[in-house]
Amino acid sequence: MAIVDVNVPQFSESVSEGTLLTWKKKPGEAVAIDETLVEIETDKVVLEVPAPAGGVMGEILVADGATVTSQQLIAKIDTEGKASAAAAPAAAPAAAPAAAAAAAPAANKGDVAMPAAAKLLAEKGLAATDVAGSGKDGRVTKADALAAAPKAAVPAPVSAPVAAKPALPPVAAPVQQNLGDRPEQRVPMSRLRARVAERLLQSQSTNAILTTFNEVNMAPVMEMRKKFQEKFEKEHGVKLGFMSFFVKAAVAALKKFPVLNASVDGNDIVYHGYFDIGIAVGSPRGLVVPIIRNADQLSFADIEKKIAEFGQKAKEGKISIDDLTGGTFSISNGGTFGSMLSTPIINPPQSAILGVHATKDRAVVENGQVVVRPINYLAMSYDHRIIDGREAVLGLVTMKEALEDPARLLFDI
Repeated sequence: MAIVDVNVPQFSESVSEGTLLTWKKKPGEAVAIDETLVEIETDKVVLEVPAPAGGVMGEILVADGATVTSQQLIAKIDTEGKASAAAAPAAAPAAAPAAAAAAAPAANKGDVAMPAAAKLLAEKGLAATDVAGSGKDGRVTKADALAAAPKAAVPAPVSAPVAAKPALPPVAAPVQQNLGDRPEQRVPMSRLRARVAERLLQSQSTNAILTTFNEVNMAPVMEMRKKFQEKFEKEHGVKLGFMSFFVKAAVAALKKFPVLNASVDGNDIVYHGYFDIGIAVGSPRGLVVPIIRNADQLSFADIEKKIAEFGQKAKEGKISIDDLTGGTFSISNGGTFGSMLSTPIINPPQSAILGVHATKDRAVVENGQVVVRPINYLAMSYDHRIIDGREAVLGLVTMKEALEDPARLLFDI
């Protein structure tokens, strides 16, 4: 017998423990190499634990829902064992003859009621097998049938289908009572949700958060996007969205006002000479913020491909810790859900975040005339400890100017 250990994957330095979710294999079941055995939820991502070798699932040392640490031994695989799962189906046919044999006597006994007794039993909803016969060879006589209690007072025969029916009402009743018109459901937070909550409270309590707003006429971006959408998708294999314009506009502002791209470390201000932009993405397990690294060096196509990749990973729950590590500035797009305006919360240790909202046709004044334009309200929250109102307001104005004249993004002006 050759036993191979199954260990928890190596966590990053910022992750100390995780929660083991549901095992996908049971002891005795066949396992293929690299097949996912279980998933482990950390406060950042969900990690898959692949089988290090093929064979048979051996002992499981950690139960579902338990807390585990990096490199902890959680199960064993027998690489030379044979799966026992096939034994279960084989037991069913073996049981069938026994059941048939047991049923045979009952079937024979069903024919031993006298004609008059059989009629009385039918009226009472009884079968000959329900009554002990006092006649010759155990035959049920008329007297036996008259003395027999109606079926309502007789316990039901022991069989799975009949026994299951009376058991249903008692189980359903409490559920019906609990529903009522004021239902409640208590669900423990996942590690990811708890971590998000912790970081948001940390942000609120440690940063001096203010938010500045501005409105942007999105017509120029929309016209450029419409003009090049088809050629762009044909050339790069990805659609030209609005987010790449927002990322480029943000980078332009961060270059002009470096403090927006900085962070606080104790009593120091750390100015970052690179532009790693976090894009807030909703996933089935909660909010995650994967990072587009060196966004200043990427083309529109590169940015759109990264965003599409992160969206797919989030949907499948495959965002990695590396995808979430770092970041110097973030963008939150509530507009995808129809938000008109919001005050985004800074993602520590960053010092600023841009909130993007739904673009709607609105009445605005241009050259003394009221006209209709597609307007998007931008909001930028910033840490007033290191960012003054001047830098915040002018930084958002820089983004506005870049979006209202997107050609300048191509020339970096």
